[in-house]
Amino acid sequence: MLSLLYQEGPSTEGIFRRSGSAKTCKELKEKLDSGAEVDLACESIFVTASLFKDFLRNIPGSILSSQLCDKWVSVMDQGNNEEKIKSIQRLIEQLPRANVVLLRYIFGVLHGIEMRSEENQMNAFNLAICIAPSLLWPPTSSSPDIENEFTKKISSLVQFLTENCCKIFGDEITSLFGEI
Repeated sequence: MLSLLYQEGPSTEGIFRRSGSAKTCKELKEKLDSGAEVDLACESIFVTASLFKDFLRNIPGSILSSQLCDKWVSVMDQGNNEEKIKSIQRLIEQLPRANVVLLRYIFGVLHGIEMRSEENQMNAFNLAICIAPSLLWPPTSSSPDIENEFTKKISSLVQFLTENCCKIFGDEITSLFGEI
């Protein structure tokens, strides 16, 4: 999925914003869940993007860890960008290794898409609005006003992560997929 998104996402207008066919997504998710072979290259890239966001939303406790939710939310309230980056790196060190590896690939994809935002209309802000709710959610439900404020803070965090991914994860993030 990520490889396809890395290849096709940068040249696809509205990637992650537009949804794939709900029926196709449901059918493919059932096939994937059953272990069947699925060739996503034959599907719309919007279906792949929708399936990927669904996958992220189904990670127990979220990829950024709901247990660290308050710490993630407070990162953007800190001082300058360097302090934010160091705080983010300390939080990343607290995540399971599998989460960190997946995050590196996710932000490698988002960075590639953002670099061609004039073509695809998906700058870091737009990507964050589409992806942030799939990366972190609070451990307990709350009022709509609090959830709305939370979503804004997490979107701001994901935008910052996307814009600074090379400093946070290292410059090699741009070559994780090799020469595709």
